[in-house]
Amino acid sequence: MYFIDVQGTLISDIDKSPIEGSIKFITHLNNQNIPYMIVTNNTKKASYDFYEYLLSIGFEFSYEKYIDPLMLLSTRVDKSSVAAYGSPEFLKTLISMGYQQDFTNPKTLLVATKEDFNSNEYAQMIDFLLGGTSLVGMHETSIYAKNNKRYPGVGAVLKLLEFATSVPYDVVGKPSTAFYAQALIKLQEQDENAKYESITMISDDVKGDLGGAKELGMRTIFVTSGKYKTAQEIVPLLDENLKPDLVYKNMQEIMEKI
Repeated sequence: MYFIDVQGTLISDIDKSPIEGSIKFITHLNNQNIPYMIVTNNTKKASYDFYEYLLSIGFEFSYEKYIDPLMLLSTRVDKSSVAAYGSPEFLKTLISMGYQQDFTNPKTLLVATKEDFNSNEYAQMIDFLLGGTSLVGMHETSIYAKNNKRYPGVGAVLKLLEFATSVPYDVVGKPSTAFYAQALIKLQEQDENAKYESITMISDDVKGDLGGAKELGMRTIFVTSGKYKTAQEIVPLLDENLKPDLVYKNMQEIMEKI
């Protein structure tokens, strides 16, 4: 059984098209009745809208097999007073969900993916945190790939803010224990005997997604079709206990091995 990442794993970071072998892999799981969950850190589109986008480009799976941080957000962050930072698409989605932006005295500072955070935004965030605002990340992605460039991910921004202010942070999406726990509950709807030790997590985020999965006892497969060009860029630098079990170029190569 599997947990499967989306961006950089199933779809390209460049144009959001299916990566070679990805549709074939999901079809294989469907045909063999192998339990799986699509576990994405999508925050730009409303959950069901992103699910429908995946269907529109050729993937076939039920919404019950999909989970993202937006689906858990209301249980983690109060809607009444949020200073949110991220892409315009994320901020629009957040407002549509009923969250009220507050840049005067926010209860929560919420960080999502953005490639062009500036020094004034960081200064504002630091002031909020030193004033008692809590810090929450939509996820803890290590790096963010877009337009053939790699930017600090939400996890890197959270680490920066924590170091600057000594304020600890919480994480809604991957690789938080709470997110994986909810994904496991949903996987158990397909197989009541599902447990972390029987799950293989596939992702292009070896430091974020796969590191967290490894700590919970999952088997891990690192694909170099997204954030990293080769395994050599990052794997030798990881702690031995967090290194992936297997490394493949893309989902097509996984298909050829199973």
